[in-house]
Amino acid sequence: MELKICHLYPDVLNLYGDRGNILCMEQRLKWRGIDVTTTGVSVGEPLKASDFDLFFIGGGQDFEEEVLLPDLAAGKTAELKAAIEDGATFLAICGGYQMLGAYYKTWDGQQCDFTGALDLYTEGSAERMIGNYAFTCEELGVNVVGFENHSGKTYLGSGVKPLGKVLKGYGNNGADGTEGARYKNVFATYSHGCLLPKNPVLCDHILKTALARKYGAVELPPLDDTLEESAHRYMERRLLGEK
Repeated sequence: MELKICHLYPDVLNLYGDRGNILCMEQRLKWRGIDVTTTGVSVGEPLKASDFDLFFIGGGQDFEEEVLLPDLAAGKTAELKAAIEDGATFLAICGGYQMLGAYYKTWDGQQCDFTGALDLYTEGSAERMIGNYAFTCEELGVNVVGFENHSGKTYLGSGVKPLGKVLKGYGNNGADGTEGARYKNVFATYSHGCLLPKNPVLCDHILKTALARKYGAVELPPLDDTLEESAHRYMERRLLGEK
């Protein structure tokens, strides 16, 4: 078995160690004897989305997202939308999450139109939502821990479900209790930090989703996640006060 990963804009969208999610997915596949190839696709480079099984888009600042708009419009938007509708697996973090929506409207009213791949939009605010946080992931029956730092408030539209419900922190907008987005095989979240090493259950679920689309139902052999689970439990107790 093999997974081909596309790391979109690796040199531009890589805040707070988001690239660690790529390293985590690669290593957990290699430990299981599954081949993996990661290809970076940046500004000015063509994207043939059908060549890939899994896409990763990290976070960036508002300015960096605006810089990418012409490149997306030049062809990548159509490729990304087609891949999502075809069931390719995506993990999108913060700015990458916002970029999959219809638009980002800044706090002073300027609107940046994004891909519109998902029915969601983001509005900037003067308040910065920052800190370690936790949310439930009902799909998996686990709590997810992470780190958020965003001023954009995201609102989900028709057909898009939240990835989880906020237990501690802000999540999508600090008001409706939702965090992240799920649509087809897209996993989108505000969690930097990086997300997957501290949440191995979620990491394996994303990998299984990508593998199942390519090979049919698969079972991943268990790994020794003692260190990962210890880090997860520490943050869970710190945030939620659980014993």
